[in-house]
Amino acid sequence: MDKASDRGAITVELALALPAVMVLLAVLLTAGAATVSKVSLAGAARAGARAAALGEDDSAVRAAAEAVGGSPLVVGVVRGGGLVRVTCGRQLAVPPFGSRLANVEAVAMCEPARGCG
Repeated sequence: MDKASDRGAITVELALALPAVMVLLAVLLTAGAATVSKVSLAGAARAGARAAALGEDDSAVRAAAEAVGGSPLVVGVVRGGGLVRVTCGRQLAVPPFGSRLANVEAVAMCEPARGCG
């Protein structure tokens, strides 16, 4: 091939490949943000479960979870059988699909000296 027939080939290749690269980048960034949010939710659920295991009331459990996981969080507390379950959830934006609810649950045993409240 001579140089005259190669003119513009790089521009065409870039024009064809660039949208695929941008979609891949968007998918990777969305997956990374979802992973970071799930890790944050796990920490919030653990903090809430620990507070509940120490006998704190539901408002203190929510405050402990929000202190670690940020706000807004949906926090649920279920006590029974010597255990406490704290569920933390948050809406995650998934650009092509709208938003999805991410949930994480943590379970802790009640402290014998303090009970679960």
